[in-house]
Amino acid sequence: MPELPEVETVRRGLESVLVDARFERVEQRRPDLRFPFPERFAARLTGQKVTSLGRRAKYLLGSLESGEVLIMHLGMSGRFTISRPGANAQRPGEFLHDEGKASRHDHVVFAMSNGATITYNDVRRFGFMTLADGNKLGAHKFMRNLGVEPLSDDLSPGLLAARCGGKKTSLKAALLDQRIVAGLGNIYVCEALYRAGLSPRRTAGALALASGAPTRRAARLVPEIKAVLEDAIAAGGSTLRDYHAPEGDLGYFQHSFAVYGREGLECARAGCSGTIRRIIQGGRSTFYCPQCQR
Repeated sequence: MPELPEVETVRRGLESVLVDARFERVEQRRPDLRFPFPERFAARLTGQKVTSLGRRAKYLLGSLESGEVLIMHLGMSGRFTISRPGANAQRPGEFLHDEGKASRHDHVVFAMSNGATITYNDVRRFGFMTLADGNKLGAHKFMRNLGVEPLSDDLSPGLLAARCGGKKTSLKAALLDQRIVAGLGNIYVCEALYRAGLSPRRTAGALALASGAPTRRAARLVPEIKAVLEDAIAAGGSTLRDYHAPEGDLGYFQHSFAVYGREGLECARAGCSGTIRRIIQGGRSTFYCPQCQR
Protein backbone atom coordinates (compact mmCIF):
# COMPACT_ATOMS: atom_id res chain seq x y z
CA MET A 1 0.00 0.00 0.00
CA PRO A 2 1.34 3.49 -0.80
CA GLU A 3 2.67 5.21 2.31
CA LEU A 4 2.78 8.89 3.23
CA PRO A 5 5.63 9.91 0.86
CA GLU A 6 3.88 8.27 -2.10
CA VAL A 7 0.57 9.95 -1.26
CA GLU A 8 2.33 13.31 -0.86
CA THR A 9 3.98 12.78 -4.26
CA VAL A 10 0.56 12.15 -5.80
CA ARG A 11 -0.84 15.25 -4.08
CA ARG A 12 1.89 17.42 -5.53
CA GLY A 13 1.35 15.96 -8.98
CA LEU A 14 -2.40 16.58 -8.91
CA GLU A 15 -2.22 20.02 -7.34
CA SER A 16 -1.31 21.86 -10.53
CA VAL A 17 -4.28 20.46 -12.48
CA LEU A 18 -6.91 20.45 -9.73
CA VAL A 19 -6.44 23.66 -7.76
CA ASP A 20 -8.25 26.69 -9.25
CA ALA A 21 -9.90 24.48 -11.87
CA ARG A 22 -13.54 23.38 -12.04
CA PHE A 23 -14.99 19.94 -12.61
CA GLU A 24 -16.64 20.37 -16.01
CA ARG A 25 -17.67 16.72 -16.22
CA VAL A 26 -17.46 13.85 -13.75
CA GLU A 27 -17.84 10.31 -15.05
CA GLN A 28 -18.54 7.72 -12.36
CA ARG A 29 -18.37 4.31 -14.00
CA ARG A 30 -19.47 2.09 -11.13
CA PRO A 31 -21.57 2.52 -7.96
CA ASP A 32 -18.75 1.74 -5.55
CA LEU A 33 -15.07 1.20 -4.90
CA ARG A 34 -14.21 -0.05 -1.42
CA PHE A 35 -17.37 1.76 -0.30
CA PRO A 36 -20.37 3.07 -2.27
CA PHE A 37 -19.94 6.54 -3.71
CA PRO A 38 -21.95 9.19 -1.85
CA GLU A 39 -25.38 10.13 -3.16
CA ARG A 40 -25.25 12.32 -6.28
CA PHE A 41 -21.46 12.19 -6.25
CA ALA A 42 -20.93 13.34 -9.84
CA ALA A 43 -23.62 16.04 -9.64
CA ARG A 44 -22.21 17.49 -6.42
CA LEU A 45 -18.76 17.80 -7.97
CA THR A 46 -19.78 19.10 -11.39
CA GLY A 47 -19.23 22.86 -11.70
CA GLN A 48 -17.33 23.07 -8.42
CA LYS A 49 -13.97 24.83 -8.21
CA VAL A 50 -11.16 23.18 -6.25
CA THR A 51 -9.72 25.78 -3.89
CA SER A 52 -6.94 23.66 -2.37
CA LEU A 53 -5.58 20.12 -2.32
CA GLY A 54 -4.24 18.90 0.99
CA ARG A 55 -3.22 15.67 2.63
CA ARG A 56 -4.09 14.20 6.03
CA ALA A 57 -2.24 10.98 6.80
CA LYS A 58 -2.79 8.93 3.62
CA TYR A 59 -5.94 10.81 2.53
CA LEU A 60 -6.04 13.41 -0.25
CA LEU A 61 -8.36 16.31 0.57
CA GLY A 62 -9.75 18.53 -2.18
CA SER A 63 -11.55 21.58 -0.79
CA LEU A 64 -14.44 22.81 -2.96
CA GLU A 65 -16.16 26.19 -3.31
CA SER A 66 -19.34 24.60 -2.00
CA GLY A 67 -17.70 24.00 1.38
CA GLU A 68 -17.52 20.27 0.84
CA VAL A 69 -14.26 18.33 0.78
CA LEU A 70 -13.50 15.54 -1.68
CA ILE A 71 -11.76 12.80 0.33
CA MET A 72 -9.71 10.37 -1.79
CA HIS A 73 -7.79 7.30 -0.67
CA LEU A 74 -5.61 5.21 -2.98
CA GLY A 75 -6.06 1.93 -1.15
CA MET A 76 -3.60 -0.70 -2.34
CA SER A 77 -3.66 -0.15 -6.09
CA GLY A 78 -5.26 3.21 -6.86
CA ARG A 79 -3.54 5.65 -9.19
CA PHE A 80 -4.29 8.79 -11.16
CA THR A 81 -3.38 9.55 -14.75
CA ILE A 82 -3.35 13.14 -15.99
CA SER A 83 -3.97 13.81 -19.68
CA ARG A 84 -3.76 17.20 -21.37
CA PRO A 85 -4.28 18.19 -25.00
CA GLY A 86 -1.04 17.90 -26.94
CA ALA A 87 0.93 16.41 -24.03
CA ASN A 88 1.94 12.96 -22.92
CA ALA A 89 -0.05 11.40 -20.09
CA GLN A 90 1.44 11.89 -16.63
CA ARG A 91 1.06 9.64 -13.63
CA PRO A 92 1.66 11.36 -10.28
CA GLY A 93 2.69 8.17 -8.55
CA GLU A 94 2.84 4.71 -10.13
CA PHE A 95 2.12 1.84 -7.78
CA LEU A 96 1.19 -1.03 -10.09
CA HIS A 97 2.51 -3.52 -12.53
CA ASP A 98 1.16 -3.26 -16.07
CA GLU A 99 -1.97 -5.22 -15.18
CA GLY A 100 -3.39 -2.13 -13.50
CA LYS A 101 -3.25 -0.07 -16.68
CA ALA A 102 -6.20 -1.77 -18.37
CA SER A 103 -8.92 0.76 -19.11
CA ARG A 104 -11.56 -1.53 -17.59
CA HIS A 105 -10.17 -0.47 -14.23
CA ASP A 106 -10.69 3.25 -14.96
CA HIS A 107 -13.51 3.91 -12.51
CA VAL A 108 -13.70 7.72 -12.25
CA VAL A 109 -12.86 10.39 -14.82
CA PHE A 110 -12.63 14.12 -14.03
CA ALA A 111 -12.72 16.53 -16.98
CA MET A 112 -11.37 19.85 -15.69
CA SER A 113 -11.97 23.39 -16.92
CA ASN A 114 -8.25 23.83 -17.67
CA GLY A 115 -8.40 21.07 -20.29
CA ALA A 116 -6.87 18.36 -18.11
CA THR A 117 -8.52 14.95 -17.77
CA ILE A 118 -7.79 13.03 -14.58
CA THR A 119 -8.54 9.30 -14.59
CA TYR A 120 -8.65 7.19 -11.45
CA ASN A 121 -7.68 3.56 -12.04
CA ASP A 122 -7.94 0.96 -9.27
CA VAL A 123 -7.48 -2.69 -10.11
CA ARG A 124 -8.30 -4.02 -6.62
CA ARG A 125 -10.85 -1.32 -5.75
CA PHE A 126 -9.57 -0.87 -2.20
CA GLY A 127 -9.41 2.89 -2.68
CA PHE A 128 -12.41 5.16 -2.29
CA MET A 129 -13.80 8.65 -2.77
CA THR A 130 -16.37 10.44 -0.67
CA LEU A 131 -17.59 13.94 0.14
CA ALA A 132 -17.60 15.57 3.58
CA ASP A 133 -18.68 18.84 5.16
CA GLY A 134 -15.55 20.97 5.34
CA ASN A 135 -16.72 22.67 8.53
CA LYS A 136 -16.94 19.31 10.27
CA LEU A 137 -14.00 17.56 8.62
CA GLY A 138 -12.18 16.90 11.89
CA ALA A 139 -15.18 14.99 13.19
CA HIS A 140 -15.55 12.85 10.05
CA LYS A 141 -15.24 9.12 10.68
CA PHE A 142 -12.05 8.91 8.61
CA MET A 143 -10.42 11.88 10.34
CA ARG A 144 -11.52 12.03 13.97
CA ASN A 145 -9.21 9.37 15.37
CA LEU A 146 -6.05 10.32 13.48
CA GLY A 147 -2.96 11.24 15.44
CA VAL A 148 -0.46 13.98 14.68
CA GLU A 149 1.11 14.49 11.28
CA PRO A 150 4.68 13.16 11.45
CA LEU A 151 6.14 16.07 9.46
CA SER A 152 4.44 18.71 11.60
CA ASP A 153 5.82 20.44 14.68
CA ASP A 154 3.15 18.57 16.66
CA LEU A 155 5.27 15.44 16.54
CA SER A 156 7.79 15.91 19.32
CA PRO A 157 9.61 13.71 21.85
CA GLY A 158 7.23 15.00 24.51
CA LEU A 159 4.17 13.99 22.53
CA LEU A 160 5.52 10.49 21.84
CA ALA A 161 6.32 10.09 25.52
CA ALA A 162 2.81 11.19 26.48
CA ARG A 163 1.16 8.82 23.98
CA CYS A 164 3.44 5.83 24.61
CA GLY A 165 4.21 6.08 28.32
CA GLY A 166 3.24 2.88 30.13
CA LYS A 167 2.44 0.99 26.92
CA LYS A 168 3.64 -2.61 26.83
CA THR A 169 3.07 -3.01 23.11
CA SER A 170 6.13 -3.04 20.85
CA LEU A 171 7.66 0.21 19.71
CA LYS A 172 6.94 -0.68 16.10
CA ALA A 173 3.27 -1.41 16.80
CA ALA A 174 2.90 1.93 18.59
CA LEU A 175 4.36 3.85 15.66
CA LEU A 176 2.00 2.08 13.27
CA ASP A 177 -0.98 3.05 15.43
CA GLN A 178 -2.67 5.79 13.38
CA ARG A 179 -4.18 7.22 16.57
CA ILE A 180 -0.67 8.14 17.75
CA VAL A 181 1.06 9.21 14.53
CA ALA A 182 -0.98 9.53 11.34
CA GLY A 183 0.37 8.22 8.06
CA LEU A 184 3.35 6.16 9.17
CA GLY A 185 3.52 2.77 7.49
CA ASN A 186 5.56 -0.40 7.74
CA ILE A 187 8.43 0.63 5.47
CA TYR A 188 9.23 3.96 7.06
CA VAL A 189 8.80 2.75 10.62
CA CYS A 190 11.44 0.08 9.96
CA GLU A 191 13.77 2.65 8.41
CA ALA A 192 13.25 5.27 11.12
CA LEU A 193 13.89 2.79 13.92
CA TYR A 194 17.09 1.70 12.21
CA ARG A 195 18.28 5.27 11.83
CA ALA A 196 17.54 5.90 15.50
CA GLY A 197 19.27 2.67 16.57
CA LEU A 198 16.15 1.37 18.33
CA SER A 199 14.91 -2.20 18.33
CA PRO A 200 11.37 -2.65 16.96
CA ARG A 201 10.89 -5.21 19.75
CA ARG A 202 11.49 -2.69 22.52
CA THR A 203 8.33 -1.70 24.39
CA ALA A 204 6.76 1.63 23.49
CA GLY A 205 6.89 2.62 27.14
CA ALA A 206 10.66 2.97 26.77
CA LEU A 207 10.03 6.39 25.19
CA ALA A 208 8.90 7.86 28.53
CA LEU A 209 10.49 8.17 31.96
CA ALA A 210 8.52 7.37 35.09
CA SER A 211 7.88 11.11 35.39
CA GLY A 212 6.32 11.13 31.90
CA ALA A 213 9.19 13.10 30.39
CA PRO A 214 10.65 11.84 27.08
CA THR A 215 13.70 9.60 27.18
CA ARG A 216 16.80 10.00 25.05
CA ARG A 217 15.35 7.30 22.80
CA ALA A 218 12.33 9.50 22.06
CA ALA A 219 14.63 12.44 21.37
CA ARG A 220 16.59 10.32 18.84
CA LEU A 221 13.53 8.84 17.18
CA VAL A 222 11.48 11.93 16.31
CA PRO A 223 14.05 13.62 14.02
CA GLU A 224 14.74 10.31 12.29
CA ILE A 225 11.03 9.81 11.54
CA LYS A 226 10.90 13.23 9.95
CA ALA A 227 14.18 12.78 8.09
CA VAL A 228 13.31 9.45 6.48
CA LEU A 229 9.94 10.76 5.30
CA GLU A 230 11.49 13.93 3.90
CA ASP A 231 14.19 11.93 2.14
CA ALA A 232 11.57 9.62 0.61
CA ILE A 233 9.42 12.53 -0.58
CA ALA A 234 12.48 14.17 -2.15
CA ALA A 235 13.24 10.90 -3.97
CA GLY A 236 9.64 10.47 -5.11
CA GLY A 237 8.52 7.71 -2.79
CA SER A 238 9.19 4.00 -2.36
CA THR A 239 6.79 1.82 -4.28
CA LEU A 240 9.01 -1.29 -4.50
CA ARG A 241 8.06 -1.30 -8.17
CA ASP A 242 8.78 0.92 -11.15
CA TYR A 243 7.71 4.40 -10.15
CA HIS A 244 7.18 7.46 -12.32
CA ALA A 245 6.87 10.98 -10.97
CA PRO A 246 4.57 13.41 -12.82
CA GLU A 247 7.47 14.56 -15.00
CA GLY A 248 8.19 10.97 -15.98
CA ASP A 249 11.38 10.65 -13.93
CA LEU A 250 11.99 7.35 -12.17
CA GLY A 251 12.17 7.57 -8.40
CA TYR A 252 13.63 4.73 -6.41
CA PHE A 253 13.96 5.56 -2.73
CA GLN A 254 13.92 1.81 -2.11
CA HIS A 255 17.52 1.76 -3.35
CA SER A 256 18.35 3.76 -0.22
CA PHE A 257 16.71 1.35 2.21
CA ALA A 258 19.02 0.44 5.06
CA VAL A 259 16.98 -2.51 6.38
CA TYR A 260 13.65 -2.95 4.59
CA GLY A 261 13.78 -5.99 2.30
CA ARG A 262 17.45 -6.63 3.14
CA GLU A 263 17.10 -9.81 5.20
CA GLY A 264 20.37 -11.72 5.42
CA LEU A 265 22.53 -8.85 4.21
CA GLU A 266 25.22 -7.15 6.23
CA CYS A 267 24.25 -4.07 8.21
CA ALA A 268 25.38 -0.93 6.40
CA ARG A 269 26.07 1.07 9.57
CA ALA A 270 29.74 1.93 9.93
CA GLY A 271 31.42 -0.26 12.53
CA CYS A 272 28.51 -2.73 12.81
CA SER A 273 29.08 -6.35 11.84
CA GLY A 274 25.44 -7.38 12.26
CA THR A 275 23.16 -9.08 9.74
CA ILE A 276 19.70 -7.77 8.88
CA ARG A 277 16.97 -9.99 10.30
CA ARG A 278 13.31 -10.33 9.35
CA ILE A 279 10.65 -11.09 11.96
CA ILE A 280 6.87 -10.92 11.94
CA GLN A 281 5.11 -8.39 14.17
CA GLY A 282 1.36 -7.97 14.01
CA GLY A 283 1.24 -10.04 10.85
CA ARG A 284 3.72 -7.78 9.03
CA SER A 285 7.39 -8.13 8.19
CA THR A 286 9.85 -6.19 10.31
CA PHE A 287 13.45 -5.72 9.19
CA TYR A 288 16.14 -4.65 11.64
CA CYS A 289 19.71 -5.17 12.77
CA PRO A 290 19.73 -6.98 16.14
CA GLN A 291 23.27 -5.84 16.83
CA CYS A 292 23.05 -2.06 16.48
CA GLN A 293 19.34 -1.56 17.18
CA ARG A 294 18.81 -1.85 20.93
